[in-house]
Amino acid sequence: MTEVGIVMEPSPRYTAPLAKRVEELGFDILLCPDTQNLAGDPYGQLSLAAASTTRLKLGTGVTNPITREAAVTASALASLNRESGGRAICGIGRGDSSAAHIGKSNATTKQLRTYIEQVRAYTHGEEVQVGEKTSKLRWLEPDDPRPAPIDVACTGPKTIELEVDVGDRIRCAVGSPVSRIKWAIETALARLESTGRRRDSLSIGAYVIVVCDDDERQALNLARMISGMVAHFAGMKNSPTDHLPPQLRPLAEKLKSGYDMAKHAQQDGSHLEMVNDEFVDWFAICGGPAKCLERLAELRSLGLDHFYILGGSPVAHPHGPRQEALVAQSELFAEHVLPELRKI
Repeated sequence: MTEVGIVMEPSPRYTAPLAKRVEELGFDILLCPDTQNLAGDPYGQLSLAAASTTRLKLGTGVTNPITREAAVTASALASLNRESGGRAICGIGRGDSSAAHIGKSNATTKQLRTYIEQVRAYTHGEEVQVGEKTSKLRWLEPDDPRPAPIDVACTGPKTIELEVDVGDRIRCAVGSPVSRIKWAIETALARLESTGRRRDSLSIGAYVIVVCDDDERQALNLARMISGMVAHFAGMKNSPTDHLPPQLRPLAEKLKSGYDMAKHAQQDGSHLEMVNDEFVDWFAICGGPAKCLERLAELRSLGLDHFYILGGSPVAHPHGPRQEALVAQSELFAEHVLPELRKI
């Protein structure tokens, strides 16, 4: 069965009750970004969410090698995994807004690989060599739940290949067009074949921009910010753009220097003037339940094992009510699309 998750920023006093609602709506996974200047701490909020839910998987969407040492991430992750009874997922990426808002650069592919290897070793109770120091999480117990799977976010070809090498799960952040996700899956499968790794040892998924609303104009407007953000991932500094399709490449190249990081994940970023309706309609899934189901069914047929829904909120501020409105906005999707998607 295809797992379907939802992404929501952690917000103190809101995350736990909203996690309960997300579980009631039928979602399988809740992801919270680790971006300290824009949202609350994910691990504390996810641990509270663990107490308010029973089956919902809980994870970062995503943490990164820049703002947390591997031992710190591993300890927080193992704590969440114990609190939730083994429901934790460790989402990791290069870092974007989390690094940018403290004046740091994203992790290199080499840094990301090392970080993933260290986090995995720590959570498995193994020793890790950090410089001249041998390091280990001494507090882990033999009867702890199985360590959380490493779920790596990817956009470009080199990161996809890295994630196939070292991840348990991968989540492609390439937008929602069939052509883009098909390309990402084919890149992953080619790497699997070249390394000899079995397909059933890796869960392949994608971030999918979905705003389900009977008012398609409203849906397009709510999806614009997320579409600009994900397009920006394709145009990050030093990222190759020659493999991008003609609908995306010009925008991704403009966003290399024109992305308004000060307004990251906000509806009033100056870069959004470049993200027109035609692009949003191609890059995201916007409209009523029938349209959303048709588009997602096509993506499911490509062989995806899981989706993470990137939705929109009709409330811009304050932070907590914004997350509350995002979950409320997903109710139409949960009622009319999610049950039908399960049958495919």
